[in-house]
Amino acid sequence: MTRPAQRLSRPLYEGLPWIYLAGGAAALFGSYLSPYPLLSLTVGMLGFLAIVGGFVLLLRRRDFRAMRARYGNEDSSLRDPGEK
Repeated sequence: MTRPAQRLSRPLYEGLPWIYLAGGAAALFGSYLSPYPLLSLTVGMLGFLAIVGGFVLLLRRRDFRAMRARYGNEDSSLRDPGEK
């Protein structure tokens, strides 16, 4: 199986859940301030989905990394550098 030619940089990849959470919170706040009911509902729902998506990404990455560390993968980010 070949790897895709383009990938996200590591800082951007690691920051995506936080970007989703911040964008979702901003959308929820914007929907609260919006005087238009339909726009407020739409932006609020999108904000809520972004927050849920951010939490899902954070939790899935945490569980995946814990599983890799448990099964002895050498390149796991949860292992201690001095541990062998």
